[in-house]
Amino acid sequence: MLRGARLLLGGFGWFARRPGLMLLGLVPALIVSAALTVALVALASVLAPLTEAITPFADDWPAVWTVVLRVALGVAVFAGALLLAATTFTALTLIVGEPFYDRIWRSVEIADTGTVPEHDPGWRAALADATSLIVRGALAAMLAFALGFIPLIGGLVGTVTGVLLSGWILADELSGRALTARGIDRRSRRRLLRAARGRALGFGIMTQLCFLIPLGAVFTMPAAVVGATRLAASVRETEA
Repeated sequence: MLRGARLLLGGFGWFARRPGLMLLGLVPALIVSAALTVALVALASVLAPLTEAITPFADDWPAVWTVVLRVALGVAVFAGALLLAATTFTALTLIVGEPFYDRIWRSVEIADTGTVPEHDPGWRAALADATSLIVRGALAAMLAFALGFIPLIGGLVGTVTGVLLSGWILADELSGRALTARGIDRRSRRRLLRAARGRALGFGIMTQLCFLIPLGAVFTMPAAVVGATRLAASVRETEA
């Protein structure tokens, strides 16, 4: 897991090596991040009445337990929204920033291997990957939300579970470009990642945690493309 986390941290080094290219990678991330931030702020503004509307049965409980339940539920709802925003952010940013991230990926491939694989699965495969990322992110967010109903520890359990699941999803989808370009289909991609599960989780969880920092997603996205390219290379080596 530490090796996977270092792959992301090493990606930030490319800001020094390719500053112009990496700064271009911030543009689509900034646009998508601004739109999602507006949506999260809107959710936060209605979170208190929302939790009250969801839990009318708690109105007759002792005040302390009513507060505990609604705070835990509010934390779970917002945590689920954050996780959904993070995975939606990745899918939307990859679509909006395709030309920029393609150039970053190519620069990493040339620097590390001297060649760029040219297998092109077509726009349908790219759309399917983006759709898969959004759907699986939504399911992870729903699970985090459901776990939030566990008394006392629901908010913590839901958040931790959501980060783990979202980390895995991010590792899968972000490494997809480098693996697909070598003719590796989706099922084989996931088999490779499962064989290096700790490394993939380390990379994905570190990426997810960076995404949760204010403006972290914007600055992390270009570095994540670099790290995911190297993650793909490392899981291929594990298979070999």
